[in-house]
Amino acid sequence: MSRFGAGPAVRPSDRLRRRLGLERNDLRRRVDRFQRLIALVLLLVLLAAAPPLAAWAAGWSYRQGSRAERAERIDRHQVVATVQSTGGIGSVGDRYVHETVRAQWPGPGGKVKSGSLPSWQDAKDGARRQIWIDREGEPTVRPRAHNRTLTDAAYAGFAGVLVAGLPLLLAYGVLRRRCDRYRDALWEADWARMDADAGRNRPS
Repeated sequence: MSRFGAGPAVRPSDRLRRRLGLERNDLRRRVDRFQRLIALVLLLVLLAAAPPLAAWAAGWSYRQGSRAERAERIDRHQVVATVQSTGGIGSVGDRYVHETVRAQWPGPGGKVKSGSLPSWQDAKDGARRQIWIDREGEPTVRPRAHNRTLTDAAYAGFAGVLVAGLPLLLAYGVLRRRCDRYRDALWEADWARMDADAGRNRPS
């Protein structure tokens, strides 16, 4: 307790209003309080809309990814490819020449398939390597990993937050720009009034 006694207690509601700029203050104009109030409303809308939208987007992405995982695990499987010849040249990129090898591998129904595969280190005639093939027996990439499904779901959830937040942020930007113009007009009017008062009070 101070030597002059305790000051008046400040209610939590008054403290919150002061932090939000909504309290009665002669230094604040009505337009300032209006802008803060709308900003608070937009924030509450964001807090109410963003979590459900993010959860829905993440859940939808996860279900789609899980469905793709199951489908690719059914459609694709590994076989052993045997190199028949090396030294083939594939597509030429900006910095690298992608060499290929000629290989054969068992296809659906025991039918032998052959074609070009990307080369690898120490590839030579007779070398063997596991590859992924699809239902038609054509080389393909490995099935979708579950980590990719989780990552895509996280990205989708973040995108849901952006979808909910960007329109509100844009609305607040437009509001603030108009409030700034109104404040500038009020300042110009106050300065003009002060100049007029100073002119009337100037001794002749």
